[in-house]
Amino acid sequence: MINFIIWIIVGALIGWIASLIMKTNSRQGLIIDIVVGIVGAFVGGLILSPLFNVSTINEGNFSIPALLVSLGGAIILLAISKLFRNIGGFLLVVVILLIVIIYFNCWPMASTSAFCTSVRALPFLP
Repeated sequence: MINFIIWIIVGALIGWIASLIMKTNSRQGLIIDIVVGIVGAFVGGLILSPLFNVSTINEGNFSIPALLVSLGGAIILLAISKLFRNIGGFLLVVVILLIVIIYFNCWPMASTSAFCTSVRALPFLP
């Protein structure tokens, strides 16, 4: 039970620091700070933990590296939410995701679909 309370408090602290860094503090309260901190730790666990080989606060690790990875995940979460606030940012994210999907699906020469063949035939691709 005490670990759960510490997890909530540290999540709130991480969410608050991330909102200060991303300048969204005036728009969110304590509950949103807690959600941003905990969900940001989850995002950090997916994206940053494999890179740095450090667990997050969601796994019960409250060390400095785990706090920094959780903070990085919260900052990534707030940056993505800021992108989705306007239609231009949303379209930018969609275009980037489509390019990544096409790259990983069509770049290997083993894929012989008509779409991948036409993508590889574009003049601006090497």
